[in-house]
Amino acid sequence: MNPSTYSHETTEERVDIREKGAPVEGVPQVSDKRLYCQLQVFTGCRDPKLVQELFQRSGLEGVIYLNMNDPYGIGILVLTENPADFVEKTRNLYTSKPLIDFTHQPEMTMIGRSYSTGHEPDLEDWLLRQPRRRALNPEWPWAIWYPLRRRGEFELLAKADQGKIIMEHAIIGKSYGRSGYVQDIRLACQGLDKNDNDFLLGLVSRELFPLSRIVQEMRKTQQTAKYLESLGPFFVGKVFWQSPAPSK
Repeated sequence: MNPSTYSHETTEERVDIREKGAPVEGVPQVSDKRLYCQLQVFTGCRDPKLVQELFQRSGLEGVIYLNMNDPYGIGILVLTENPADFVEKTRNLYTSKPLIDFTHQPEMTMIGRSYSTGHEPDLEDWLLRQPRRRALNPEWPWAIWYPLRRRGEFELLAKADQGKIIMEHAIIGKSYGRSGYVQDIRLACQGLDKNDNDFLLGLVSRELFPLSRIVQEMRKTQQTAKYLESLGPFFVGKVFWQSPAPSK
């Protein structure tokens, strides 16, 4: 073997794709775990109770929403740490009666995965438990789900400028959260959905109005007004049934 080739192969850095959080007592937090969330939307449902019974037998974790904009519409949100469930368990679910008799709306399909920024004080909670607590909170039944895609120009900005733009957006979200109006579920979806979106956002609330209001406020930020390529479609629903929320 050529010595130079051997040297190159052994010194080449290996890509680290683990999620990373803030160090705890000097020890870095890392995790290979992520929560995947997928929303599928159907119309033609006259008895959502039958869907509930089917879902409860499936062994899946998730939410059944009534679609506010379609009197016969439902949305099914599945949460799982195993993405193989989306081609195994959920496939069995959607090809069983009564779901197989409904009209699937593929243009409304949304999917994303939890991700870290490197600053999370409790990485495991951020990746796995917090999204579940928010999506499955029985006291927060109203939800809006929508994907977004940033313009390519955003990725060319200096990191400091990106941070300022993102912080402007985040300040609004945090203020609504502190005020007890809205909780968000932020997911990445690069390479996962057919429209090549960057992120999937879930907003949940006790009432519908705060969800509409926060979307209105977000319109005024630089990220939305200047650096978004696309936004939506929007799914607006109210919980009909949901899996039990985690205790912590």
